[in-house]
This record gives sequence, structure tokens and C-alpha cells, in this order.
Amino acid sequence: MPDYKKLRDMVSHRVTFEYDTGAKIVGYVASCAPASGPVQLVVLSKVQIMDGRNVVMARYDELPMVPNNLIGFTITEGPM
Repeated sequence: MPDYKKLRDMVSHRVTFEYDTGAKIVGYVASCAPASGPVQLVVLSKVQIMDGRNVVMARYDELPMVPNNLIGFTITEGPM
């Protein structure tokens, strides 16, 4: 399991989060939550989201994100 607490040491640094598809989220770590223990929320600033070919798909001034490993997803509401 990654040491998510290390993200607190990266505040004010430009960081790249890479995904299995080759997509990336790049931005400056502005803050982390909760205040202690494993980081479960990161707020990034000056964000770029890139596809697997490094083409910028979107830009955001600020983006809150969960930096943890995704283990699955399910429909919680909507047509069946």
C-alpha cells in the first residue's frame, strides 16, 4: 500500500498522478485532508488532465481529488 502521508510533504510541489490507461493529472498540491493519518483528499491547483498520449483534455484552476487506489465502481442510482 502506498504511503499516502508522503503527499503532505508535497504541498506546493507540482505532482503527477498516473493511471493504468496512461492518463495523468498534473498540478500543484495546495492542501491535503485529513490533518493527520493517510491522506484521503488532495486539492490541486493549476491542473491539467492528459490522456495516454499526453494531450491535454482539460484544465482547471483547482481540482479536489481522491489520490488513493480505486478498487471498483458501481451504479448507485439511475436506470437499471
